[in-house]
Amino acid sequence: MNKIIFATRIRDFFFSSQALKAFGFFVFTILMTTIIASQNFFFQTIVENGISKKDVVAQKTITVIDVKRTEQHKKEVAQKVDPILAPAEDDFIKTNLETLENSIIQIRRKSVTDEVKLEELSLLFDIPSENRKNFVINFFLKSDDHALREVFDKANLTLANILQKGISEKDFETVNMDEIIKENLISNVSKRQISIIDALLSQIIVPNLVIDEFATDIARKNAENSVKPYEITFQKGDKILFEGEPVTRLKRDALRQAGYNVYELNWQGLVAIYILVFIATMIFIAYMKFFEKQFLEPRYMAISATLALILAGIAVLIPTGFSPYVLPIPAFVLLLAIFTNPRVAFIASLIFLAVLTVGAQYSAQIIVTFSLLSLIAMITISQIRYSRRFDLIKVGFVISASGLIILLAIYVLERCLIDVNNILILKNCIFIALNGIISSMIALGTLPLLESMFKINTPYGLAELADHNQPLLKRLQFEAPGTYHHSLMVSNLCEAAAEAIGANPILARVGAFYHDIGKLKRPLFFVENQSYFGIENPHSKLNPRLSKMVITAHPKDGVELAKEYGLPPVINNFILQHHGEGLASYFYNQAVKEEGIENVKEEQFRYTGPKPNMKETAILMIADAVESAVRSLKNPTSEEIEKIIDKIIVERLNDGQLTDSPLTLHDIKVIASTFSRILRGMQHNRIKYQENIEEELKKNKINLPSKMLDEDLENKIKQLEDKNSNEDKNEN
Repeated sequence: MNKIIFATRIRDFFFSSQALKAFGFFVFTILMTTIIASQNFFFQTIVENGISKKDVVAQKTITVIDVKRTEQHKKEVAQKVDPILAPAEDDFIKTNLETLENSIIQIRRKSVTDEVKLEELSLLFDIPSENRKNFVINFFLKSDDHALREVFDKANLTLANILQKGISEKDFETVNMDEIIKENLISNVSKRQISIIDALLSQIIVPNLVIDEFATDIARKNAENSVKPYEITFQKGDKILFEGEPVTRLKRDALRQAGYNVYELNWQGLVAIYILVFIATMIFIAYMKFFEKQFLEPRYMAISATLALILAGIAVLIPTGFSPYVLPIPAFVLLLAIFTNPRVAFIASLIFLAVLTVGAQYSAQIIVTFSLLSLIAMITISQIRYSRRFDLIKVGFVISASGLIILLAIYVLERCLIDVNNILILKNCIFIALNGIISSMIALGTLPLLESMFKINTPYGLAELADHNQPLLKRLQFEAPGTYHHSLMVSNLCEAAAEAIGANPILARVGAFYHDIGKLKRPLFFVENQSYFGIENPHSKLNPRLSKMVITAHPKDGVELAKEYGLPPVINNFILQHHGEGLASYFYNQAVKEEGIENVKEEQFRYTGPKPNMKETAILMIADAVESAVRSLKNPTSEEIEKIIDKIIVERLNDGQLTDSPLTLHDIKVIASTFSRILRGMQHNRIKYQENIEEELKKNKINLPSKMLDEDLENKIKQLEDKNSNEDKNEN
C-alpha cells in the first residue's frame, strides 16, 4: 500500500506544474550551453562554410537516424488520428425542450384570438417549408390536451435516445437532422406525430459530443511513438562525405558516430559554460518574480527563451572574423518589449550579452555598443503608438543613427591610443547602421508569426482590432447602430478604468468593442436598436421565457461570430463573461408576474456565464450595466450618477458575479470614481444662450482664463453683448 502511495506521489510530482517548469528550465539551460559551446565544434578541419573539404570514409558500420524524415512521418501519422469524442453536459438541451413545450402551452392558454396565437407560435419554429410550418402550428393550436401531451412524451423519449447515442459537430453539420430524429424515434409513432416531433426537436438539438483534447493528444502521441525512425546505414568503407558535398544534419550525426570529436572544449569548459548560463537564467527568473510577476506565465517565459536561443544560434553561426555588429540584438529587444514590456527586454538583453561575452569572447567595445543600443531601443519602443506598425521602422532608424554615433565615438577614442584600420571602421559602421533598420524589419515581419505561435495578444494585434473599419464593427455600425454606439461608450469607460487600476487599457477597449457582437444575429430584439429603426418591441408578443432565451443567447452567438471572423480567443472572454451568470431580471419579473413566483426559478433566467476572471472583463461587466443605466436617465445629476454606479457595483458583489475576478476593493473604488468622472463629462449641462445671455456669457468669460478665448470667440461675444445692449435701449 505504501509503495502504491509513494508511486502515486512520484507520478503526481513529475506531472505537476512545478516539475514542468523545472524541466523547461533545465532544457533551456542545456540548449543554451550547447549552442554557445557549439562554436568550438571540431568540424573546422573537415567542413568549411557548410561544404566538406575532403572525403570521409566510415571505419565501421554506422546507423544514423534521419531525424527530418522521421519527424515529418510522425506529424503525418498524428494528423491522421481522428479526434476522440466524449459526452458533454446535455441537461440544457432537455431544459430547452421543456421551455419550448411550456411556451406552447402558455400560448394555447392565452385569452387572445387564434390569429394572435398562430403568430406567436410561428415565432417559436424556424421551418423552411411554409406548408409544413402551418401544419405544425395548427396542430399545436387545435389539437386536444391528450394528443399534445402524447406528442410531448414521445418527443422527450426520442430526445433521450438521440442524446444517449450522441451527436458530434461533424454529424450536426453533415447529416440531415430529420434523418437523425427518424433513426432514434420510439415505436408506435404515427406519421403525423413524426412531423410534429421532428419540428420540436429540430429547434433545440445541438451537438452533445465534444472533442476530448487530452485523450486526443494522448492518442496522437501514441501514434507518433509507434512510428519507427528512418535509419540510414553506412557500411565499413562507405563514404560518409564526399569532397565538396554540403554537410546536412544527417551527415553531421554520422560524423559524430564515426568518432569525430564534436567538442573542442573539454568537460570542465562545458561545465563552466553551463554554470554561467544557469546563474544568468536564475537572475532573470528572480527579476521576473520580484518585479514583473505578471510575465512569469509559461507563454511569456517560452517566448523569452525562444528568442534568446535563436539569437544565440545566430551569434554562433556568424563566421569567424566576420563583424559581430550584424548580431540582431535590437530585434531581440524590440520583440521582447512588445510581448512583455521594455524593462524586461532591456534586462534580458543585458543578461544575454553577459553570457555571450564569456562564451563568444566578445570585446568590451561590442558589449558597450549593444548595451547602450538596448537602452535606446527600450526607451524608444516605450514611446511609440501601437496603432501604426510603421512606427516600428522609425524606431529602427533611431537605433541605427544612435549605433552609428556610439561606434564612431568609440573608434575616435581608440584612435587616440592605437592605430585602427579605416576600412574596419567603415565596415563596422555600415553594419551597425543597417542593423537597427533590419532589426526593426525582422521584428515587424516575425511579430504576427510569434503572436500566433505563442497565443499572446500584443498591442499591435489589439490595435488592429480596434480599427472601426474591421468587418464586424462595420456590420455592427450599420445593422445594430444602437449596440454600436453603446459599445463605443462602454469602451471609453473600460479603457479609462483599466488604465486607472493598472490593467491593460488596449485590451479592455477592444474587448468592449466586440462584447455585444452576438446581437448582430437578432438586432431588433434589443431595445437600443428598436428606437433607431422605429419599430415596436417584439418582446411584447413573446412570453418572458422565450424572450429570455433570445436575449441570453447573444454571448453564445457572439462567440460563433468571433470564431467565424477569426478574432483572437481572448475576445471570447469579453463576449461570454460580460453578463457572467447574472439574472435577466426584467424577464424574470415578468415571468413571476404571469406565472407566479412558485413556478419560476431564478436559475432559468440567468446567463450561462462564466463569471469574469480577468480585471478587464470584470470592468466590462460593470461598465456595460452602468452605461445602460445612466443612458436611460434624462439629464442625471452627479449625485444620481454616483448612486447608480454604487448600486450596480453592490448588486454585482452581492450576486457573487465578481468572485472569480482579481479586482480588489481598492480597484473597485477607483473604477467607480473613474466611471463617475467620465459619465459626468458625457452628461454635462449646456448653457441656455436664449435666456439671460449677457449674464451667462459674462459669468463664463470671467471664470475662464483669457488665453482660452481666441479672438474670433471674443468678437462674437462682443457682438452679442452689443446687440443685447441695443435691444435694452430700444425697450427703454
